Amino acid sequence: MGLVLFPGDDNTDSPDVSWSYTGFGMFREWLAQIEGFTLDEMRGFGGERPWSEVSTTLTPLLDHPDDDGPDLTPAQCAAILPRLSEIAGQPQDDRLDPVRQRRIQDVRQLVVVLQLCIERDVDLLFG
Repeated sequence: MGLVLFPGDDNTDSPDVSWSYTGFGMFREWLAQIEGFTLDEMRGFGGERPWSEVSTTLTPLLDHPDDDGPDLTPAQCAAILPRLSEIAGQPQDDRLDPVRQRRIQDVRQLVVVLQLCIERDVDLLFG
């Protein structure tokens, strides 16, 4: 069983991105590290640091329950998209470790899904 992020457009052919729950956790930990903090120190992830102390446009994605809670609105998707696009634009190098390559591929897939949510004015669903 895993987690799928997909556009709420009722189109079963729409692209999506999926992880195991563990994989999604590792993906978010990696994104938090890129943004300069450790996810484990944050409220809701075992720590006491409030999210108000972190400055990243990725907060709606990082501080979201795995498969519960509110969907991300098109406006939230639009706010997240530029930073994820920047991360996705990192060059792929065969010398990169396979885990980093996988994370960048995941970001690229998520960018496609977010763009579709924005274009179709639908929420990003966690399921």
